[in-house]
Amino acid sequence: MLVTSLTAKAQVKVHPDSIRSKMQWFADAKLGIFIHWGIYSVYGVDESWSFYNKKISHTGYMKQLEGFTATRYDPEAWAALIKESGARYAVMTTKHHDGVALWPTKENHYSVVKNTPARRDVLTPFYKALDKQGIKRGAYFSLIDWSHPDYPAFLRDSIRYKVDKEPQRWERFRKFYEAQINELSLAYHPDLWWFDGDWEHSAAEWDAQAVRRSILKETPGAILNSRLQGYGDYETPEQNFPVTRPAFNWWELCMTINNNWGYQPQDTAWKTPYEVITIFADAISNGGNLLLDIGPKEDGTIPPQEVKLLKELGKWNKKHAEAIFNTLGGIPQGHFYGPTTLSKDSATLYLFLPAKATGQVMIKGLKNKIREIQVVGSSQTVPHKIVGKISWSPVPGLVYITVPPAVQDEYMTVLAVKLDEPVQLYKGHGGLQ
Repeated sequence: MLVTSLTAKAQVKVHPDSIRSKMQWFADAKLGIFIHWGIYSVYGVDESWSFYNKKISHTGYMKQLEGFTATRYDPEAWAALIKESGARYAVMTTKHHDGVALWPTKENHYSVVKNTPARRDVLTPFYKALDKQGIKRGAYFSLIDWSHPDYPAFLRDSIRYKVDKEPQRWERFRKFYEAQINELSLAYHPDLWWFDGDWEHSAAEWDAQAVRRSILKETPGAILNSRLQGYGDYETPEQNFPVTRPAFNWWELCMTINNNWGYQPQDTAWKTPYEVITIFADAISNGGNLLLDIGPKEDGTIPPQEVKLLKELGKWNKKHAEAIFNTLGGIPQGHFYGPTTLSKDSATLYLFLPAKATGQVMIKGLKNKIREIQVVGSSQTVPHKIVGKISWSPVPGLVYITVPPAVQDEYMTVLAVKLDEPVQLYKGHGGLQ
């Protein structure tokens, strides 16, 4: 993984109008589950980066091949848990920067099928389990491969070479990774490709446009993240949340449940359900998705803290589904002090309130008439009043909504403000007109 700033200028080179129809399921999905699973879970070290950053030798890192067993791997249970969380798609690390494939690659390189005690293809049963649950298939794939003898960056012997100085060597590597992408494309037909590692070479060196073309030829509806030197469909910021709404057409915040992507037993900095839910609400309010990561152990079991969090998230998602899934990003900041979303027809405004929020909340600049305000997940309605509206002025008054203690959700209460027509907002300065 590489931290990407949301403040940076978008690198997507694909025109949004050309992909709008295929991106609709992604825009509606809101939530995905990221899965970092590989040999790094044996010692509980940083995935690939631990040897790159010299925390461990490459030889020592690769000895983890001997301990990856998948003895308790239950793909059906994984898929059921992902379904329970409310996620609409799941992204599996098919190969990280260490070069170890989770499928039976035909290329002469590492795989858990050939080089570990697991001796099995762990991708096929997982994707089939996702299909049964109606969850979209996602495939993380690292373009860089720090264990491959023809890759020109970090190698076992730390030798580097310039692509333009040794074109034949680079050509061998390019054919290798394109062959692996083709294997995944033909065998699994991912709905979503989550590339990583593109920063070390240019789009021309990666032949990024040809990679995109090859994937779409096999699966025309597949969507790709932007980490293909811009030849993707949506942006993928990492860990850092935007303070202001991104300008990208489609974006997804990928985030860990603790402080690491893969399983690390010493990392106990678990996010609480409240923290994850509020982060999720902010993401969808700003027109994005959340890709929440879990890191299974080498035997295939998911840490109980992650299981509990996904179940709590799922309980909240189920209760508030109408305000989350198949919605639009909310109204601009400043009109309401908190996350918001809109129904597809923009005639229902959803307000997300922190846990235990009571008393009154306020909306500024709402021109519409309010038909009713309902607590999402119940049939209860709540009262409101308009303050400061002058009959002869076009400037709207302030909407104050009373939130009684009885309607409080454990994590976030959501109100559905049902309007007379699609939302209209006043953007003036409030002077006489």
